[in-house]
Amino acid sequence: MSKRQYTAEFKAKVVLEILRGEEELGAIALKYQINPNLLRTWRATFLEKAPSLFEESRAAKQAAEQVREAADREAAMLKTIGQLTLERDFLMAEAHERNRKVPLRRD
Repeated sequence: MSKRQYTAEFKAKVVLEILRGEEELGAIALKYQINPNLLRTWRATFLEKAPSLFEESRAAKQAAEQVREAADREAAMLKTIGQLTLERDFLMAEAHERNRKVPLRRD
C-alpha cells in the first residue's frame, strides 16, 4: 500500500478549515480520512510559515527592482555601444577618404 500524497492546495484548504474552528480537528480528520496527527503537523507548518509569505513579497519586490536596474544598465550600455559603433564607422570612412590606405571595416 503506497502513501497518499496531498497537493498543497488541498492541505491549505483543510488547514484553513481547521483554523476556522467550525468543526473539531477529529471531525475534519474523519471527514477527509486523514490521521489527526498529520493534520496537526500541517497546521503547525502552516502557522510557522505564514509570516514568511509577507517577507517573500518583500524579497520579490527587491528582486524585481534588481532586474529593472540591470535592464536599465543594459539599455545604457547598448546605447553607448551604438554611439561608439557610429563614431567608429564615421571615423573609418573619413580615414578611408583621406588616405585610401586604411581598409574600410564594417562589422
